[in-house]
Amino acid sequence: MQEICAVIAAGGLGTRLLNYKNNNSTKVLIDIGKNSMISTQISQILSWGISNFIIITNPEFDHLIKEDIKSNHPKINVDFVIQNKPLGIAHALLQAENYVSSYSKILFILGDNFFGENPFENLKIEELNTMLFLKEVSNPSEFGVAKIENQELISIEEKPKKSDSNLAVVGLYLYDLNCFDLIKKLDFSPRGELEITDLNNDLIQNNLVNFTTLKSWWIDAGTEDRIENLKKIIQ
Repeated sequence: MQEICAVIAAGGLGTRLLNYKNNNSTKVLIDIGKNSMISTQISQILSWGISNFIIITNPEFDHLIKEDIKSNHPKINVDFVIQNKPLGIAHALLQAENYVSSYSKILFILGDNFFGENPFENLKIEELNTMLFLKEVSNPSEFGVAKIENQELISIEEKPKKSDSNLAVVGLYLYDLNCFDLIKKLDFSPRGELEITDLNNDLIQNNLVNFTTLKSWWIDAGTEDRIENLKKIIQ
């Protein structure tokens, strides 16, 4: 496998989960079994054979996230970068630009996403530009949804009210370093953010995207029910 750096977006406050199980900080520090969400996710990524990390945090909880990771993973190669303003997921990724120049690929992952399989197994990473990972879901209106025609990825629609597709784009992306130049050209969305869906649609339009559909489980642990389900699976 080529030298890949995992960039984890861990800057979200997760306000919906404030006070869940006495949580009074950020979502990624909620206990998931034996460790916090963020340290559990790092363990999963390490099991995929990736050992270099950049963690995107926020000003309020940066020190707590650092302490947690250094306590649970004292030997990993990790840099921490603060996203000072919550300006979107693509903006979070942009904060890693000055730290990844020595790597050939970026694995960008949202800090609350977990998987039942190694998504890179049997993939030839060196032959790919961008890889998006899809998963069939029963509630596509809660996610970005991939439109597929003639086995080609045409576009991604963010949280559609109605869709012919049930293929959600999971919070896991493989990018080349050219993604940063594209992010800088994005317009802010009506909600004032640089959207990861806009970045991915730009890459699709430039014929730079491959995709694969995951076979095992995927959990976006952004709600209490999903966290409880994750705990049951990983115990």
